Amino acid sequence: MLAAIAALLVAPAAAQGAGLPKVTSGHRPGPDVLYERAARAPQLANVKPFRAKPILISGATAYRRGEFLYQDFLYDSHGAGGAPDPEDPFEPGDFTFSPKAGTLTYPSDPAFANDTADLVELRVLPQRRATLFRVTLNALHETSAFTIALGSSDAPVAWPYGAGVSSPAEDFLTVHGSTVEGMDGATARVDARRRQVTVRVPKAAFKPGRSTVRMAAGAGLWDDAAGEYLAAGESRTETTPGGGVVGGTGSRLFNLAFRGSEPIPDLASIPAGVTIADAAAGAAFLGTWWREKAQSAALASGDVSAFSADVDFGKLAARRRDNSDVPKTGPINRILASRRSFGQGIDYGSLCGGLSAATSAYKPCEGALVGQLQPYSLYVPDRAQPARGWGFTLLMHSLSANYNQYSGSKHQSQLGERGAGSLVATPSGRGPDGFYRDIAEADSFEVWADVARRYKLDPGAVAASGYSMGGLGTFRMLSRWPDLFARGFAVVGAGDPDRALPSLRHTPIMTWNALGDELVNVSRYEATNAELERLGLRFAAWIFLAADHLTLATNDEYAPGAEFLGTHRVVRNPVRVTYVVDPETDSPRAGAVADHAYWLSRLRVSEGAAFGTIDVRSLGAGRSDAPVGEVDVSAANLEGGSRGPTPYAARTREWGKAEAAKRSNRLVIESTDVASVTIDPRRARVTCRAKLDLSKAPGLKVRLAGCPRGA
Repeated sequence: MLAAIAALLVAPAAAQGAGLPKVTSGHRPGPDVLYERAARAPQLANVKPFRAKPILISGATAYRRGEFLYQDFLYDSHGAGGAPDPEDPFEPGDFTFSPKAGTLTYPSDPAFANDTADLVELRVLPQRRATLFRVTLNALHETSAFTIALGSSDAPVAWPYGAGVSSPAEDFLTVHGSTVEGMDGATARVDARRRQVTVRVPKAAFKPGRSTVRMAAGAGLWDDAAGEYLAAGESRTETTPGGGVVGGTGSRLFNLAFRGSEPIPDLASIPAGVTIADAAAGAAFLGTWWREKAQSAALASGDVSAFSADVDFGKLAARRRDNSDVPKTGPINRILASRRSFGQGIDYGSLCGGLSAATSAYKPCEGALVGQLQPYSLYVPDRAQPARGWGFTLLMHSLSANYNQYSGSKHQSQLGERGAGSLVATPSGRGPDGFYRDIAEADSFEVWADVARRYKLDPGAVAASGYSMGGLGTFRMLSRWPDLFARGFAVVGAGDPDRALPSLRHTPIMTWNALGDELVNVSRYEATNAELERLGLRFAAWIFLAADHLTLATNDEYAPGAEFLGTHRVVRNPVRVTYVVDPETDSPRAGAVADHAYWLSRLRVSEGAAFGTIDVRSLGAGRSDAPVGEVDVSAANLEGGSRGPTPYAARTREWGKAEAAKRSNRLVIESTDVASVTIDPRRARVTCRAKLDLSKAPGLKVRLAGCPRGA
């Protein structure tokens, strides 16, 4: 049923981005989801007379095709900061490092989707006889309502119908359902599928001419019985909100428009402390993770004068295009139209299990952000685009954090500013605890594909990084899809020493771990480091001697990690492939089946085996394996962070230079618990008559792609 709903909501649009990986033959690198066509989301679709493409950058305004557009943030409709609702499904333990600033909660009836006053977009389109206003919501309910304040005044004016806020204004347009209040002759049309409400205001009621008009807007829920906005109680019920401001003052609105000035996280302002409890308190102190801290403060005070836009109707009449208010560099919050939808809004019952999700057996999980529209953070360096295109860095967030974890941090900017410049993307993962499996993994690759459609990428300059859960995700991504990444940088994370690490032959990884880590402890990360060392792989393992799990996050200094990632390029056609195929980590519904790497594909494990390992060395390339270097041991201090010199001990290994060797039309294969494999001879540099040495690959069935059977 869910798949059917998703299919109805999604239609193919533009082709894949030109900056995605390509190979001359054989299986393309990475999962199928990376190459899916763009989706069309109903909320982003236009019905005439609206024609302008959406901005898709939150907090921005623009003039396009005679329309004025504002794009809001997603999942930010948390209202005023007041008394926490004891029945709030947004549990602090689930969002320890991404707490919200507002405390308003939606009614518990699932029809409200915990999100039915979440503004996505506001448009203004003047016509000959009327002005059209269109409001798009992320989820829609029959009680969804909004007010648009028009014009200015010498002093703030109270908004009508119990909204509980004030700002300079002359007129108010309030809409609930298809009913319009406040302007004679105005009508509203509700498009439930697109979750859009279009309001037509005749010139007799509103005649802006070519003037500039001040506008403000906010959304809430409507109380039909009282004929005003629905008031919040102490705790939510099935039909009423909770978490209102103590004493009943403050706003009944959940979300405000025109908030381009919302602050981003500022790690330097977190009070001193290094423990998990300290960091959690610091996250709450910042309160900027959903980009609604300024909104919550204004709604609590009741004065929302700070949030408005001056709409130039002369510019609209002239159909002037103006994107000057759309941010182009630095930390940006973008909106993705996903190919996957599991309902409207937020479903806290779809969380993946918190910390237990990392250790329990794999199970499908959609994540809490079930809607089709998904947010992500993107860092764009403030420089000219490199001739080959931007590098791309996938920077995955931590458990209990969100996509803005790194916004404004050095972890984001230092990785982005390395070399010629790299775009740094942090997906939402559809919630705080997806561990980059199943739908959370699909979200990461959908974000990558979305970036490739909108920016020119260099597909050979790709890296992965992340903190904690994101560090685990770094190991996961590199081991499942090694031919997508040049290198990885995992902070307070670890890999699976019993399975996946052999796949990292051509993707060196740097790990930063803490001696006093409460979550990823010494035994866990040292088992990973020991296996990397035993396998003869390239790695840099730094252990910080006076740090716990979150010290490095609050220290916020990652220059050596950025240097390690550097400008290294993805290896696409190595002379030797080592790969672990592990079907238990796959998700066919997410388009993420890892049964291929480099020039190997259609890998199948033996009957009854959980996973299998294969190593294929081609003698057709005329090169030997690179000599494995010694492990170098050192100690120093990490400088430049907010906590001063931070001591660490390091173990590092690199390889020497591969030497030329005699060419031979031969493949030497070793395997354990692999039943079959297809090899692309062209990329392996052999012919269809290649000799197969299977002396250490018992029972393995080998097919050479494009070759006659038995060749």
